[in-house]
Amino acid sequence: MAGFARATAPPSPAPGTALLTGERLVVFLFAARVALAAPAGLAAPLAALAAAALAVEIAVDGSAPASSPLRRFRTRPGASSGILLGATTLPSVMLSRLIQRSRLLSADPNGHEEFAYLEMQYWAASISCLSVLAFFLWNLRRSISNGIPKHFKYGSLSVALYLVTYFMSFVLKTDGGLMVITNMVYMLCHGVVAVILIKHILEKFPSCSSFGEALLVSSGLVLYFGDMLAHTLSKMDFSMSSKAFIHTPGTRSDMTTIIQGNLLGLFLLPLLYKSLLQFWDYCRMEGKQQTQVAEEHTPKRIGAAVFYILLVVVLMFLVPSWTHLVQGLKVHPFVWIINYMFTDSHEHLALCAYWICVIYVSVRRFYSISKQSKTERILLRKYYHLVAVLIFSPAVIFQPAFLDLAFGAAFAVFLTLEMIRIWEIYPLGHVVHQFMNAFTDHRDSEILIVSHFSLLLGCALPKWMSSGLNDRPLAPFAGILSLGIGDTMASMIGYKYGVLRWSKTGKKTIEGTAAGITSVLAACSILVSLLASSGYILSQNWLSLLIAVTLSGLLEAYTAQLDNAFIPLVFYSLLCL
Repeated sequence: MAGFARATAPPSPAPGTALLTGERLVVFLFAARVALAAPAGLAAPLAALAAAALAVEIAVDGSAPASSPLRRFRTRPGASSGILLGATTLPSVMLSRLIQRSRLLSADPNGHEEFAYLEMQYWAASISCLSVLAFFLWNLRRSISNGIPKHFKYGSLSVALYLVTYFMSFVLKTDGGLMVITNMVYMLCHGVVAVILIKHILEKFPSCSSFGEALLVSSGLVLYFGDMLAHTLSKMDFSMSSKAFIHTPGTRSDMTTIIQGNLLGLFLLPLLYKSLLQFWDYCRMEGKQQTQVAEEHTPKRIGAAVFYILLVVVLMFLVPSWTHLVQGLKVHPFVWIINYMFTDSHEHLALCAYWICVIYVSVRRFYSISKQSKTERILLRKYYHLVAVLIFSPAVIFQPAFLDLAFGAAFAVFLTLEMIRIWEIYPLGHVVHQFMNAFTDHRDSEILIVSHFSLLLGCALPKWMSSGLNDRPLAPFAGILSLGIGDTMASMIGYKYGVLRWSKTGKKTIEGTAAGITSVLAACSILVSLLASSGYILSQNWLSLLIAVTLSGLLEAYTAQLDNAFIPLVFYSLLCL
């Protein structure tokens, strides 16, 4: 569904592009809400990053498409650049987690160690986003003659200001020496890898994402795997002083390590698969003595065999080796999962049976509905949002730890199926492609289907980040509330009864937004009662909750970005305050 549409850029760029749009205003209110709740030393860099992102976004949106150096990156049709939203979301989430962790320092014996590491992650996320902004500025330097020198200068000044703020913060907080150098190198590596990754995403998956969406994905992946690298290095013995390396808290659970290890293996699988196929093609071309028929059929079956063998090797050997190194896990991860499943066997198995029944009925029903041209695709997708509420809500309340594991398993399955679909792995590739196409929308492409990933991660990320001590019991529900209830009600009511539109060119309506905000507030009041009866000590401020629900609802109304990815993170960040 189209969101708030900016004015089309004319040949002479800047004058035709509005400086203040609804999306930019909401994003600045969101960043300001987070920054005002944070200490000045952490809030100032976020403000500088937001200013730099705004300058870069104006420069990108204001440059004529035909003359823009970024035209070689084909972004998702119908979406604005989204650079401001993409650059501020992840650092704001990490800063909100820092604010929440600061309230829990006295209640957690390891609180100071976790706070220091979380602060390091905040800086890592910020530097990753800043490096991507610098990458965009570097590409735009050739457009200065096309009428955007003012925004280029403002962006460059903001980037320089952020770097000075970052450096001074580290110099004042550390004793100097090797520790400062290690921290700086660690941050620089995050920035360099983020630039390489976003360039790879935009080139290898054209028309699949906007700049802001690619920025969020690249910075998130770099932060996630940077965390894995830090935990790996902290477990290794080095001849140098241990003070020279990043220290990670020793409170990580076995389940978190297993989930992270499996995702690491699956993300490494494409690299291994492509490398082996290239080696096979090289050997095949060297001794080419096959018939034409053999050449048509052998590569497909050989490729499938290589894929499945690699999948088994990664999950059965590489992942257990990493989990043993990092966590000291003495049993195979799959054995650990089976043992955990039968720890509270009645509740876990009953929950699994409930999930299987709901998924089977919904997929069977909605797949047949999708074949009928009378049903709007937007409504069909929102039915799946409601199914997510039915599946995840009971588990968040009664079995939150088991839900963490289930989210990890579901994401691993989705990731594997998407690789099978993209590479057409025999014999499942064609079948998976046909089935997935029944549930796509305008934001999906033939290359990459993101709808199911974004919905799952939108519900999972707030829950994963809320593991451990948490004084905001509504925070784990951020994805379920914002997507399953708020976004669904906004779309359905707006589609059926909406009259007053937020913009002349957009489809979002005021009636739909009001319905979404009201439904989330009503759901929160019901959840608070349920959580109180379950023994939770509630400390959620209702004024803060109202601000969080309203801002996330307005973001859904105005943004043209992938709402499943951004709205849960924004809502979660505001709930943590």
